[in-house]
Amino acid sequence: MKGIIVAAGYGTRFLPVTKTVPKEMLPLINKPSIGFVVDEFVASGIEDIIIITSRRKKALDDYFDHEAELEAVFAREGKADKAALIAPPKAHISFVRQTEMRGTGHALLQAAPFLGGEPCVVAYPDDLHFGTVPLARQLIDVYEKTGHCVLAAVHDPGDVSRYGVIDPAPDGTGVRGFIEKPAKGREPSHEISIGRYLYTPEFFDLLAEGWKQHGAGEYYHIYALDRMIAAGKVSWKGVEGQRLDTGEPGGYLEAILEYAWADPAYRAVVERFVAGKR
Repeated sequence: MKGIIVAAGYGTRFLPVTKTVPKEMLPLINKPSIGFVVDEFVASGIEDIIIITSRRKKALDDYFDHEAELEAVFAREGKADKAALIAPPKAHISFVRQTEMRGTGHALLQAAPFLGGEPCVVAYPDDLHFGTVPLARQLIDVYEKTGHCVLAAVHDPGDVSRYGVIDPAPDGTGVRGFIEKPAKGREPSHEISIGRYLYTPEFFDLLAEGWKQHGAGEYYHIYALDRMIAAGKVSWKGVEGQRLDTGEPGGYLEAILEYAWADPAYRAVVERFVAGKR
């Protein structure tokens, strides 16, 4: 099982900082969001990771490389704990560029030649997951039982008209349909798709087929997904654990606070801040 992280976008919601800093490098305190996704993959048993980037994202390459000078300093000073913090992850990470912004379906096709006909877990690093069982592992478990593509979903009891919404099959596992941004009151459920997918090789074949028929504009994964759903080859998994949405500034701020609240040292800082505002 391989992993793909889609990290080629402009990050316009976070301008001006994303003019020079990749959105995926924006941290929860001291760790960039993409680092949490890589850790999730590694904890799930995924050792080959492909990161789809673009021209302005060289900081991602540097982050996952050795920092020889700093490592040497820590070695001389006997600071093994510091050295461990900056060590590259225990995975083989490669990079492929999307040279033009033609949508996420087009981005995935840039990584397809490197998959070797294997299934893969695709992550969009706007969604971070914290829990006992890593989210990628949860999807892999479903795939090992069904052989299907797998969508990760969370239940949202409110307005889901801004999301891709799953139409679950009566068996509680299969997917009958997928509606992108349904009109309010017309949604088939309140199970919204989030940024983790497990795709089989057949999905990528259909993705390439759809691209050949695509004209101008951005190309997304919906053509291939709809075909797989029609063939009864898509399942879904309700996410176990906590999902943090860092895709827009308000959610990113909330994610920082949630992350800080879970750590006793940082929680004290938040408590002092709140107390000072009362």
